[in-house]
Amino acid sequence: MAKVYVSELVLRDGHQSLIATRMRTDDMLPICSKLDDIGYWSLETWGGATFDACVRYLKEDPWERLKKLRKALPNTPIQMLLRGQNLLGYRHYSDDVVRAFVKKSADNGVDVFRIFDAMNDLRNLKTSIEAVKKIGKHAEGTISYTTSPVHGIPYFVALAKELESFGCDTIAIKDMASLLTPEIAGNLVKALRAEVKLPIHLHAHATSGLASMSVMRAVDNGVAIIDGCTSSFAEGASLPTTESLVAALKGTEFDTGLDLGKLQEIAAYFREVRKKYWQFESEFTGVDTRVLVNQVPGGMISNLSNQLKEQGALNRMDEVLAEIPRVREDLGYPPLVTPTSQIVGTQAVLNVMTGARYKSVTNEVKNYLLGQYGKAPSTVNPDVKNLAVGDAKVIECRPADLLGDEMEKLKLDTEGLAKSEEDILTYAMFPDLAKTFLQERNAGTLKADPLLTKEAASTTAARYAPNEFNVTLHGETFHIKLTGSGHQGEEQRPFYVSVDGVAEEVVVETLSEIEVSGGNGGVKKKAAAVTSSGRPRPSHEGCVTTAMPGSIVEVKVKAGDKVNAGDAVLVIEAMKMENEIQAPKSGIVVAVHVEKGDTVTPDESLLEIRPA
Repeated sequence: MAKVYVSELVLRDGHQSLIATRMRTDDMLPICSKLDDIGYWSLETWGGATFDACVRYLKEDPWERLKKLRKALPNTPIQMLLRGQNLLGYRHYSDDVVRAFVKKSADNGVDVFRIFDAMNDLRNLKTSIEAVKKIGKHAEGTISYTTSPVHGIPYFVALAKELESFGCDTIAIKDMASLLTPEIAGNLVKALRAEVKLPIHLHAHATSGLASMSVMRAVDNGVAIIDGCTSSFAEGASLPTTESLVAALKGTEFDTGLDLGKLQEIAAYFREVRKKYWQFESEFTGVDTRVLVNQVPGGMISNLSNQLKEQGALNRMDEVLAEIPRVREDLGYPPLVTPTSQIVGTQAVLNVMTGARYKSVTNEVKNYLLGQYGKAPSTVNPDVKNLAVGDAKVIECRPADLLGDEMEKLKLDTEGLAKSEEDILTYAMFPDLAKTFLQERNAGTLKADPLLTKEAASTTAARYAPNEFNVTLHGETFHIKLTGSGHQGEEQRPFYVSVDGVAEEVVVETLSEIEVSGGNGGVKKKAAAVTSSGRPRPSHEGCVTTAMPGSIVEVKVKAGDKVNAGDAVLVIEAMKMENEIQAPKSGIVVAVHVEKGDTVTPDESLLEIRPA
């Protein structure tokens, strides 16, 4: 038996799982020479949520990150996680976009493409696998592991055999939600090795506490490559610890040959780096056996926690985790991995926040039910389908077969904005985000939010003012919890609060000094007025509101339009998913209080409808 090879995931999945994908390139580059000296089979540095996070939060060009890492890692294969026909976005792309994205990824430094489909619909993998093979790079066909009444070892073996027929170089088992038990891991690897000739690569998150045991059983049964993460960003929702796996295999026939001392130097570096990102740490990143039921993947849990925190609804996490498996069953048991994890997770949040299941249904759930992500593993709930899309026809072909070539249109759409084909592809992934990003980059005004330091916070009294308190106003007591805020130093600074469990946004506007009269004579005080966004509160049943804070993607009506109850009037993006908001009643639109790009919160009237 040959030695076992190790892939290191600290530069991608480790920080995605534990600090919401917030690690910056500047914190990666200083350690690259030591990473490059280890002898890993590969270093996963790109793909997954890193592309999105670079553009959305870090204001970094993801292609520049890749190029810098390629230069800093001359001796180690760079690996990326690619979602097949989804690439790195949240929809399916045409084949010409897939081919262009794969080629540019390789041109900029990717050697190993781990390619998966959230539905395990292999029709969605073929184009990207063929594109990788055409340019002479390593194609790793991937099985998204999950459990359900329709998933079992024969199912996964059949997938692996078909991936082998596509020309893949290796087969990966992607256990993103930490569902493998040692027994099943051993049996699955044994069954795969009996049916396919390709090396097997195991990726198992540690959330349930079973991963290290499962990895060892898989090694005993012939797995060739294992994933680990340096101890500073390992365990819990992340991956098993690289150093521990190396130590466990040392002196056996599977000895990795990696130097434990050098690995510990890398861990020491990242231990200090992680401290800088304390504000993104989640309390849901330790061992949590509930994952064996809710199946929330490691890469999603820290982001879900952060998103609920931003909405002032972190206290409802347990309700969301209980709702997720119910939504998954309704949708025919898809594996929970991007984008299906976001699709199911966001719908679960909506079901909880609105107080009624499927009162509001995201566009992505509707598209899923129409077959636009691929074939569901099992039968979907007919009542949910009817509620969401009625009797609309479900497509049966490969979704991308319905798409014409897109690259030429994308070039026209980005004329004067994009400076390279990479820019065009960034726009293809996230059009609205990318447009703003590229405009700011071209103007030289890109600026990420500053990282807060605990030391600075401890010397700033304002930062340690009470963030949870009761306010009594006109005889009524309200429970207030501050959950986040905008930039300091702005004349109008937004604060995100929870009022009796309902997420709100208020704007604190600093005013000039005013004179306040009192029994002791005039006293000058610096005053601040707390205002809302300026939108009216809902005052009648024709007021349209949102269930969750988000941003307006599209306004579908204008004042004077006639609408029927149930018509889509707005599209809002919340938790990276789009959600159509319907008219609560028939009538005439008499006022529209929002426009595209506006940030909105619950309990604001976004538009108003009166009887015709």
